[in-house]
Amino acid sequence: MADVQRESMDYDVVIVGGGPAGLSAAIRLKQLDPDLSVVLLEKGSEVGAHILSGAVLDPVGLNALIPDWKEKGAPLNVPVTEDSFYVLGEGGKMRIPNRVMPPLMDNHGNYIVSMGNVCRWLATQAEELGVEIFPGMSCSELVMDGDRVAGVVAGEFGKVPDGSFEGAPGPNYEPGMEVRGKYVFLAEGVRGSLSQQAIARYDLAQGREPQKYGLGMKELWEVDSPLHSPGKVLHTMGWPLKKGAGGGGFVYHLNDRQVYVGFVVHLNYRNPYLYPYGEFQRFKHHPLIAELLTGGKRIAYGARAINEGGWQSLPKLVFPGGVLLGCSAGMVNVPRIKGNHNAMLSGIHAAEAAQAALAAGREGDLLEDYDQVVRTGAIGRDLRAVANVKPLWSRYGLMASLGVGGLDMWTQTLLNRSVFGAIRHGKTDAESTEPAAKHKPIQYPKPDGKLSFDRVTNVAFSGTNHDPDQPAHLKLKDPAIPIAVNLPLYAEPAQRYCPAGVYEVVEEPTGPRFQINFQNCVHCKTCDIKDPSQNIVWTAPRGGDGPNYPNM
Repeated sequence: MADVQRESMDYDVVIVGGGPAGLSAAIRLKQLDPDLSVVLLEKGSEVGAHILSGAVLDPVGLNALIPDWKEKGAPLNVPVTEDSFYVLGEGGKMRIPNRVMPPLMDNHGNYIVSMGNVCRWLATQAEELGVEIFPGMSCSELVMDGDRVAGVVAGEFGKVPDGSFEGAPGPNYEPGMEVRGKYVFLAEGVRGSLSQQAIARYDLAQGREPQKYGLGMKELWEVDSPLHSPGKVLHTMGWPLKKGAGGGGFVYHLNDRQVYVGFVVHLNYRNPYLYPYGEFQRFKHHPLIAELLTGGKRIAYGARAINEGGWQSLPKLVFPGGVLLGCSAGMVNVPRIKGNHNAMLSGIHAAEAAQAALAAGREGDLLEDYDQVVRTGAIGRDLRAVANVKPLWSRYGLMASLGVGGLDMWTQTLLNRSVFGAIRHGKTDAESTEPAAKHKPIQYPKPDGKLSFDRVTNVAFSGTNHDPDQPAHLKLKDPAIPIAVNLPLYAEPAQRYCPAGVYEVVEEPTGPRFQINFQNCVHCKTCDIKDPSQNIVWTAPRGGDGPNYPNM
């Protein structure tokens, strides 16, 4: 909407996203130069509302940012005390001895945390330094000055559905404001809408492998079991996933008889009948998990896509006027299931590069130093060491990933090089989906309401809310494709891959109809990633809408 007249505000640095990357960048900028004007825009109702992570936090990033974090009351209260890995069968289990695991997989020295609460604490640290933080502020588009990103449009409200892709201004329309900066940091997390625009506009992924993703689903439970042990970390692979699908589960024991229970499904699975949420619910019925949860109660639920492409898929991180931070670029170490430490380090590095450029009068220059330090420093070393685990798993299955991938990680650890080089990922996750005719439907057990739950019931435990009068933020490039193409060819997998029940195929006398229940959306971005026709575009809804995760 280039013809809309908007007021503007000017800052030295504009940061989009109140996760660990954006907050670390904001704090480091003000540590380096208290006179810099820094603003952080967060689409959630508060900082932390949209943060969903495992999470076992490697404190390396926090140590670099705020060395005295413990004295300042950071919510890292549960150090890891026990670390175990299992391969599951339908009723049995096999433990992988810790001594054969590469040292990088050791979680001792890390902390089980609510990453949402860590971000809430980081926000208080940022505000004490003078960072302006505006929650409930969705950013709808990039502001351009020639070929340079000069800011973002924030706080646009009041559009109404009119049958078009964008919607139309309604009677209470507010055009929002141009928030301009000498540098713009995009820290939106996985598959952020503005980050996707920047990657496409500047061809930042040229020469890289396609980004790969997983869908992570997580519940917070209160348990009444003698098996509860604060600091205990458990990871699983194998059952209930079958051949052609990868992923695994986790259980993290917090204080106060609480545990995080979660499951990740790699989104390169081939069978369009696979139902990731159903796999998660079935996982909790394995005896290893059920004996802990029986008698307890689930108190929160959420879901989020996870970057899994790693080193091979890391795009160029800089563009005219700005940078990509953290999961906007894809800095997750897949076998460790950790990205928060790298996100924080990326924010620190970007802040240092921007402050140096501004101090030297180089406003708007490409921050090539940032890209270089990410690739050659701690983040690059972390990602290179595990570069082949994901592609080996995708090509050859779980056991090859454990054996050959483990050997490759040991080689990286001991010799600082891989005997395989960097194995290619190949297809995108959307392209990995095969026609339904090649597969049989998968029968999933009915939820029992004690250990397993239906999607709609669980979404109620995510605090999700969207204004129903706004245009759906889940856009179809071609409204005919779900029924005309995806249904006959792929049995319309959107009705299964979405962990919140957003998409339905409704049978009517005139034939099937594709329905989007956007009010259910927990902002996981899976539809934007996995739709085999690449017909669904996730955009940011009205500011403050979406999940409101407590202690997640």
